[in-house]
Amino acid sequence: MAAAAADARVFLEVRRRLQSALLILGVPDEGGLPMDVCITPTSLQMKSPGGCTELWLPAGVRLVPSSCRGLRHVAGDGLHLRLQARAEFCTKLISVFNQRSQAQECCTFYCQSCGEIIMRNRKLLRVLPLPHENWGALVDEWCCHPNPFANKPLHPQENDCFTGDCFFLVNLRRDLQQPRPEVAPVETRCLSSENHLKMKPKANTKVICKRCKVMLGETVSSETTKFYMTEIIIQPSERNFPIIPRSQFVQSVIAQCLVELSSARSTFRFTLQGHDGKAYILLWLLNSDTLVIEALESSTSIKKFPLLEDLLKADSSSAWNAVKVLYQPCIKSRNAELASSWESDVSVHSLTLPSATCLELLLILSRSNATLPPSLRCMNSFQVAFLKM
Repeated sequence: MAAAAADARVFLEVRRRLQSALLILGVPDEGGLPMDVCITPTSLQMKSPGGCTELWLPAGVRLVPSSCRGLRHVAGDGLHLRLQARAEFCTKLISVFNQRSQAQECCTFYCQSCGEIIMRNRKLLRVLPLPHENWGALVDEWCCHPNPFANKPLHPQENDCFTGDCFFLVNLRRDLQQPRPEVAPVETRCLSSENHLKMKPKANTKVICKRCKVMLGETVSSETTKFYMTEIIIQPSERNFPIIPRSQFVQSVIAQCLVELSSARSTFRFTLQGHDGKAYILLWLLNSDTLVIEALESSTSIKKFPLLEDLLKADSSSAWNAVKVLYQPCIKSRNAELASSWESDVSVHSLTLPSATCLELLLILSRSNATLPPSLRCMNSFQVAFLKM
């Protein structure tokens, strides 16, 4: 087949479960030089009078050229077509916590942003998942006697680590090197015994990295600290600190949380709120079996941001596993009505992260959306993005 283009951008979205793929060959305009496109099971070849460009697919990904259908030209995008595809491509995920391998081992907790050691040589004898947030109400339904666990919070012992949806609960010992929570008076409203609102000072419970001043978590009690998964890396003590680009780490952790929650609870809509209680992002998980392959011959016009350093590499092609999401920002009172309806919907799950991380994720989503072909950027009034796994 032939197309009019001098410098084509290739975008390939493969769905493993459906064994299908959407191929988009982007062209700068309709007045370019003629270009012949040849599709083989393992490669894409584009020929023009100016030369020939060949894109090889990752190992384990194969297309079925004879299944090509739905060929059409979309203004602003280029050529669209669908075809059958088989993908076995898989990358090693950034493990937020491997319960089997790290239980019984000595572990070191690092600040993901700067590598500062938060806790050194902590031997974890038990790594246990916390129950559902509404577990107390379920116990009331199961028990024929008063709830024995009423008003008894679950706190880890010295060698325990409890895992929540997006956080760890650990017990801090005095002899460990640990971040000191900053304590500052914060004016909060509370209801007094005389039924009048009074201003009462409240301690700031934020746990902050001593080196880079990033918020790592919050103190839950005098001995228990909650660390957010997006801020901490846990490694066996014999291993060195792994240097992972910040945006890659945040994407992987959030993507894994969404996939695990959707599988365990059949929940596909999420509100991401900051530690200040404000909603920042509404997320709707579409699928988690996507492989994205794209190639762009020239990216000199794209400005680099430190947060997105792993998204803009020197090579012209890349492939990654991803989850596809719809999102809406809620900052500056945007989508307030929709956010309010989601917050009151029992089928929507809420995730709490540091406010700065919520803003980082919003920037990552916006950057992902901006790099998609124009026709794929919106769906049902939501914006579309991919999060790398």
